[in-house]
Amino acid sequence: MSIEEKPILLVEDDEIDIMTVKRAVKTLKVTNPLHLAANGEEALEYLEENAHTLPGIIILDINMPRMNGIEFLNIIKKDPRFLRIPVIVLTTSKEHQDRYETFNLNVAGYMVKPVIFEEFVKVIDLIHKYWSTSRHPDT
Repeated sequence: MSIEEKPILLVEDDEIDIMTVKRAVKTLKVTNPLHLAANGEEALEYLEENAHTLPGIIILDINMPRMNGIEFLNIIKKDPRFLRIPVIVLTTSKEHQDRYETFNLNVAGYMVKPVIFEEFVKVIDLIHKYWSTSRHPDT
C-alpha cells in the first residue's frame, strides 16, 4: 500500500478540533482516509482491529478522557507492531513536561493547535508534507 493510500488516524476528543482537521484535510485535498478515535483506548482498539492495514501516521492529542495521549504512547511504543508508526502530537498543551515526555516516547513532532483556521491549515499541510516525503522503513 502506498503512502497516498494509507489511513491517517486522528486521536482527538474535541468535536470542534475534529471538524477543523477534517476541513483542513479537505482544503488541502489530502486523499488519505481519515479514521477517528476519541481517546487512547479507542485508538488502541483501532490499531488492534486494523493491524493488517496500519495507519501511515497518527495525529495525537494529549489531553483526552479515559486514556490520554502520553498513556497511549507508552503502550504503542513498546509494541513492535506499532512502534514505527510516526506520531505527531497536535495539542493545546504548551507544557514543557508534555513535550519532554512525548519526545522521550519517540514522537515525530509536537505542534500546538493554532486558533486561526488558516494557521491550522498550515500546520496540517506541514504534517502532510513531512509524512508524504519521509521514507518509512516499511515502505
